[in-house]
Formats: sequence, C-alpha cells, structure tokens
Amino acid sequence: MSDKDIQSSYEHSAERMSGSDKTLRAALDPGDTNDPDFHQDLHEKIKIDYDGIVKSPDMEKVHQWQRDHIKKGDQSKEGYPLNVIIDPAMREMYQVVHNAGMTNVFDRFSQQQPIQCKFCIEGLSCQLCANGPCRISTKVPRGTCGVDAHTMVARNFMYRHVTIGTSANIFHCHQAARTLRAAGENPQSGLKIRDGEKLKKYAEMAGLNSSLPLDKLAVEFANWVINDIHAPFHTPSKAVEAFAPAMRKELWRKLDLFPGGGYSEVAFAQTQCMTNFNSDPVEFLLRSVRLGVANEYQGLFLLDILQEILMGTQVITKKKQNMGLLKENMINVITNGHMPLLAHVAIDIASSPEWQQKAKEAGAEGIQILGHVCEGQQLINYSGTHDQKGYGGQEGEWLSEEYLFATGAVDLFMFDYNCTVPTLPIFAKRFGTKLLSVHPVIKLQGTETLDFVPEKMAEQAVKALNIAIESFKRRKAENRKVYIPPHVSDCMVGFSTESIKGALGGSFKPLIDQIANGNIRGIATIVGCTTARYGQGGSNIFKITKGLIENNILVLSGGCTSSVMEYTGLTDPKAAEEAGEGLKAVCKQLGIPPVLTFGACVDIGKMTLTAKELADALGVDTNKLPLVIGAPEYLEQKAVADACTAVALGWLVHVAPVPSITGSDVVVKTLTETTETLGLGKVVVEMDAEKTVQIYKDHIEKKRKELGLQ
Repeated sequence: MSDKDIQSSYEHSAERMSGSDKTLRAALDPGDTNDPDFHQDLHEKIKIDYDGIVKSPDMEKVHQWQRDHIKKGDQSKEGYPLNVIIDPAMREMYQVVHNAGMTNVFDRFSQQQPIQCKFCIEGLSCQLCANGPCRISTKVPRGTCGVDAHTMVARNFMYRHVTIGTSANIFHCHQAARTLRAAGENPQSGLKIRDGEKLKKYAEMAGLNSSLPLDKLAVEFANWVINDIHAPFHTPSKAVEAFAPAMRKELWRKLDLFPGGGYSEVAFAQTQCMTNFNSDPVEFLLRSVRLGVANEYQGLFLLDILQEILMGTQVITKKKQNMGLLKENMINVITNGHMPLLAHVAIDIASSPEWQQKAKEAGAEGIQILGHVCEGQQLINYSGTHDQKGYGGQEGEWLSEEYLFATGAVDLFMFDYNCTVPTLPIFAKRFGTKLLSVHPVIKLQGTETLDFVPEKMAEQAVKALNIAIESFKRRKAENRKVYIPPHVSDCMVGFSTESIKGALGGSFKPLIDQIANGNIRGIATIVGCTTARYGQGGSNIFKITKGLIENNILVLSGGCTSSVMEYTGLTDPKAAEEAGEGLKAVCKQLGIPPVLTFGACVDIGKMTLTAKELADALGVDTNKLPLVIGAPEYLEQKAVADACTAVALGWLVHVAPVPSITGSDVVVKTLTETTETLGLGKVVVEMDAEKTVQIYKDHIEKKRKELGLQ
C-alpha cells in the first residue's frame, strides 16, 4: 500500500466509523495549528494597536470599580469577557489581542460554547474502548460493554481527574526530592540548603538521624521521600505515618484509605479503570479519597517542605504584583509554572554584579526575573528569593499568559510544569519572546527544551540567562513597540504555618482565642485556579471572598486565587476596613489583611499543616474545625485531587463550576452525603456567590456549635 493509499484509508475511516464522508481534521487549515512554522507572516498579518483601547484608571479607582462591579451581578454572557475580567492589566491587554484578531483564552471559551457536549458535562461519555465512544441517556442506559451511568461517571471522575492530579503532585514532589539530593551531593550545582533547621525537624519526624551533617542529611531525607513514593501500594506509606494527624490515620485504616507508595497507588487506580474491570461506583469514589491522602502526604505537603528547605521558609513582608513591574529597558525574564527549582538558581545568578553588568553591556538597565502563576506566588513568598536584586516580583494568574506576551516586553518565558498554554508559540513568534522549557515533562511546538538535571542547575540557569540577553538585543535591534500596562498592586505576602505562629508569639493560642470569642467566626481557604467561564474569570472568587470577610471569616488563599486577592487589594492591610467588626479589629491589631496568601496552589499542603496544628491545639480531629475549603473557579485535575485530600481530612469542600458528576445520582449522593457519615468530608457545588457565602457561614456556625463556641 502506497503512502497515498494509507492517507486515503484514514479519510475513509470517518465514513466507516461516524457516517461522515470526511474527518473533521480534513476541514482544518494548516494555520489552525500552534506550530510556529505555519505562522511565518504574523508581523504582516496581525496589526497591534496599543492606543485604540480603553485604559484602566489608577489602582485606587480600579479597586472602587471592582467593588461596584460585583454588586451589580453583571457577570453574564452579555458583555463577556470584560464584565468578568477584573484585573486592570488584563482588561487592557485583552482588548489589544482581541482587536488584532488573535486567538486568546476568553474568545476561545465563547467559541466553544455552542459545541460543548452535554454528555461530557455530566460525565456520561466514555472513550475507553474501541466499541465507543459511548454515551448514556434515557433511551440508551448502558454502554456497549454494559457499563451503567453510575460506573461511567465514577470511573471518569477517578481516571480523568483524580489519578492525573495525584500523579502530577507526587511527580512534583519527586523532582523536588531529586533537587534536594543534588544540593547535598553536588556543591557545584548552584543549589543551597537555606533552611537547615527545617530539614532537621522533618528528617527527625521521618525517623532519620538529624545529627548528620546537613549535606548528608539532605541526601538521606531525599532518598527517604523517593523510596516512599516508589513503595508498593500494599506497603503503608511512611510519609503518611510520619506526618498525618493521628485521629485521621486511625479512620483511614478502618476504611482502607491508608495508602501505600504514591506511584503504585496511581497504577492500581488506573488499572481499575480499564474496560471490564471494576464496576462498583462507590469503590471508585473511595479509591479517589485514598488517592487524596497520597496526594497530600507524598505530594503537596512534602514538596512544600522540600522546596522551603532549598529556597527558604516564608517570611511576612510587603511586595508588589502585576504587569506594571515589567520594564521596557530591562531584560525581562518570566518564570512560569509550579516548580521554581531552576528559577531560584537563576535568580541567585542574575542578582550578582557580574550578570547585572552583562545586562548593561547588552544595552539594558539590568536583568530581572519575575514569577508567573503559582511559581510566582512561591517566589514572592520565599525568604531566599524575594529580596534579591535579580527578582522583579509576581505577574499574574494563568489566564493572563497570552496577554502578558502581547506587551512585547517579555524577552524570555521559561516554564517548567503545569499551566503553560499551547498557543504561546504563536504569541512568542508575533511578539519576539523566546520560549524555553526547563523540564522535559512539558514541551511546546517549535520550542527548545532543557533536560531537568538538578546537578547542573547553575549551568542550565546560565544558559537561560544568556538566551534572555540575546532576546533583549533582538528586541532592541528590531525596535519593536512595547506597551506595559502601568498597574501594580501592593500586597502583604509570606504567610505560612510558621510565619503566622511566629507573628502570634510562637503559639496559635491567640488565634484560637479570637475564634473562641467570635471575633473570627472561622476560616475559609479560597484556593485553586481561575476560569474563563461566564460569571467567573476572577470575579466569582472576589465576590465570595468579600462576602466572607464581611462576615468575620478569615480567608487563606493559594494558587491563581492569590493573584485575584492581590490585584483586588484584599491582601493589603488596608482591606481590614472592608471586614466585619470582629475580623477588622483583629487585623488592625496585628497589622495584617483579612486575606492571608499562602502562595501557590501546591501550598495547600501548608494550609493542611496549619489546620492540623490548630486541631492539635484544640485536642480535636481535623473534621471538627470551623473550616471550609473553597475552590470557586477550579480548572483542572490537580484541583480535583486536592478536593479528595480535603474530603479525606473531613472538611466541607465547595467547588465551582460543577464537576462532571451530575450524570449519576449515586455519585452525587456519595460525595455530598455518604462520605460525611463515614467521618470524611463532603462536596458542595454552587455557582451563585451569595448562596456560596451562606453555605460557608452555616457550616462554620455548625462546627462552632459542635465545639461549644457560641
């Protein structure tokens, strides 16, 4: 068969499989790809106009507009997306990109709405075997293999969301452990052990000899973490045993939710998802909770500890955020993702007089590295990175990536892990940004990728910085036009279990006293992503958070939600004026805002530590705390795995938009009712901000009553 015949056979397959005379692919234009090789004439085709847009006012007026806007409830389809974008910089750059006709996340969301599948939305679509795709309805209540709606929905939930999210967080932890090991074994790597006391503390909790020299202890602890991750699923996890709450461990053993090695747990769960394996929907859901335990203690919690040992524990301080931190005559490097392991070495090097001089020799005023999405939220919090000359600040949430490129001021965009959108090669080609992947787990078309070699991080960081200098030279040589939205927000950052306890004098008792006397009714964590959906785009997060602090509920944020809190001014101590009288008094006394940013989405692992220590101080299990976990604009698989962690720890979890579980009343009932009867948490789905605030309030008051706090 000739190559032409083979190609023809693919086209004929569409008629055989779907009844169409051609594949959908055949109708696509080569320009519909993200491969930059198919976009050679972008500068001619796409005309950028920075002047013909409505500019945002100064930040004081922006903050007032944001507050007036959410009172109107105007976040519907009409007026979208400018009626949901409340970041002033993104509002400007969206107009630039949209007016130029370039693809972008908000316009793509609108384009997708007419073709989104109701079966997929409800979890009633399956593509696991060659008899499919199968869809379940009242007329066809089973798939070809015989699977019913309940199994299909539960299996999709675990396979498509929980296993991927769990493996991603555990993989991240594994990379951090590799890096700590390299710091101990290879002094020439450029890595440092910045928090030796933390290393000693957690190594001792793991049962290791904490009196070893720090470099040897780093290797021992890193290997302990890696070995636990790689243990069989039937060998109880040493990390869970060492770090999880005692009362929870007892319950998990009773319910068979105590996990073994994380990678093996994921393998077991994905094997269960094969065609004609498990058909018990409740088993899928309980297995998801078991994965949630591994997700926390072999993923989130440990990766936070490992990264802080390398980069320094959070320190409460004031910093700045948003696109106005870019400088036209500086070499601007953006580091994006969730794993700032190479980034912090690059900041070390860029901060040296030698490299600042190299930047000047290239015609720049200097070189600065700015963090973006969760990577930026970590760098802004770590004491070892955020005070260096080469550090420039935090940029924004994942929705702003394409618009950030459109400023024309980004010389290098280096990315490592998660939340790097596929269209960036097109934007990089049009606006002259150099793209560089610093981990092979993530690759974009036409983009250079570095292998992740912790032992060579200094060498790799130097390569990245040299690429940035050359990119800046090209920008200046081509005299490319630049527009930087001038907006910058002041924010207080650096909150963590240790820094909060330190600010309270070394004990959580003052915080517990304020909760007991009612000045603080309870705590809500508003964590996770932002979404492009109608009614969301950051505005839903803001509206809910405003309602919570007005009702004396202290808010902890993590993830892209932290960016929303920052550009709306809620992480500025001045925001205490917007809180209820009790919370306001506490914030003013301590000089803190009513929203405490813990940093990244992965810093949820630190929030659970804070909750554990509060529960220990009260002498209760974690499910007794007046606490709600909220992900009002969750986006992807890690967020679902994190929700399973919260259910395992016994907490009420609010998620929006509604996940793909509504196709089964069994799945809905199990997650929203049955799990709570087992001593676990439960899931609530609600899109309306006012109703969400009331749900949080009611749950917190219920828990206060159970604790005897009136």
